[in-house]
Amino acid sequence: MELQVQPKLIIHGGAGSSLHGKGGLEAVRRSLHTVIEEVYSLLLSGATASEAVVQGCLMLEDNPRFNAGTGSVLQSDGQIRMSASLMDGASGRFSGVINISRVKNPIDLAQFLQSSPDRVLSDFGSAELAREMQIPSYNALTDLRLQEWIQERQDNFKSTMAGVVAEPELLETSNAGRGTIGVVALDASGKLAAGTSTGGKGFERIGRVSDSAMPAGNYATSNAGVSCTGIGEDIIDECLAARIVVRVTDGMSLKEAMQRSFREANENKRDLGAIALDASGAIAWGKTSEILLAAYHDGEKVGDTLEWTGNELIGYC
Repeated sequence: MELQVQPKLIIHGGAGSSLHGKGGLEAVRRSLHTVIEEVYSLLLSGATASEAVVQGCLMLEDNPRFNAGTGSVLQSDGQIRMSASLMDGASGRFSGVINISRVKNPIDLAQFLQSSPDRVLSDFGSAELAREMQIPSYNALTDLRLQEWIQERQDNFKSTMAGVVAEPELLETSNAGRGTIGVVALDASGKLAAGTSTGGKGFERIGRVSDSAMPAGNYATSNAGVSCTGIGEDIIDECLAARIVVRVTDGMSLKEAMQRSFREANENKRDLGAIALDASGAIAWGKTSEILLAAYHDGEKVGDTLEWTGNELIGYC
């Protein structure tokens, strides 16, 4: 097929303060690059932005290294509750599920809800939808996440959140990151979409709602798309994803919108990160944390942000 525009793609697997050495870094890099390569090939073959975003989220949810789907963190009562959302920039439709349990891929439900008159469902509604869709019950628990929770329980849950990446050597410093996965895609027709999925902070109060199923954490229009990661409350307070997209819609370049939004977030002492694309194909990312686990395809090559530890708040290409 003939491409109207060159597809672009960026994904993330969370943000935090450390990858604990080259072994952790290289393992995460392999995981992210595998997703980039498969999903970008879908975009080249004619997949829509939404289809590509869902496939990328599925792959990241299925990787136990990341805090979404399999490998999600446990809440204070030892249960896994996941949230996910999808926004199709072409239709302007946002859909999502909040605090769902016992499913493998929350993004599947978010995709189903794109065509529903009721597009964001909480725990009970999400569970009922999963039954209607005949999605089999699934246990997303991994041994590493269970050990992490047991350690924190013994320490009376002093950590405010669980590790961004599930690795054995990370368990001793489990407050080192904030875990979410996200995908933003620009397809060959010039349409944008964004998707975000998470297991939450870990050890949180039952009923806590993350930013991942809100426009604060996941937003896309025909102008730009953004997926956020970090401390959900900080992202909500900044309304970060929607703020960046609205600024692009109002005439700022993506670079300018990211710079201004992250400067404000940094001044407000927020702990967060984001990935973004605009309709022209510009790619950008930002963080106030030490590291951002992101990778991208700029139409020519794959790159990532894993060793981007400087003082700059944003990067772009």
